[in-house]
Amino acid sequence: MVFEEAIVVSLPFDAALARVKEAFAAEGFGVLTEIDVQATLRDKVGKAMGQYVIVGACNPQLASQALDVVPQVGVLLPCNVVVREDGGAVMVEAMDPGMMSTLTGSDGLVPIAAEARARVSRALEAVAGSA
Repeated sequence: MVFEEAIVVSLPFDAALARVKEAFAAEGFGVLTEIDVQATLRDKVGKAMGQYVIVGACNPQLASQALDVVPQVGVLLPCNVVVREDGGAVMVEAMDPGMMSTLTGSDGLVPIAAEARARVSRALEAVAGSA
């Protein structure tokens, strides 16, 4: 089962992270959370690892529609977008919003998830195009 869409970019990490935020904003997503996994794991368990940031992106209109159909879908929100170092490359990975309808089995979420998936794909294409 594929649960994410991924691209490799030739941008420096900080530039890729900034570009992700810009591209998702252009598709109507705001950033609700930003988790620096590298710093958290270093501070909490002494783990050394490459840069790794999880951006919690949310499109308020689509989230509202999804919550109206299945209130419990909030456990799958926001859409997580990961920017991480992988060897010498920078990876950008986004959760497939289609998982909302797959996991809940709700036909009512299908068109909402499809719209979210299209927006996520366009945002990733914009990030890839800027690299």
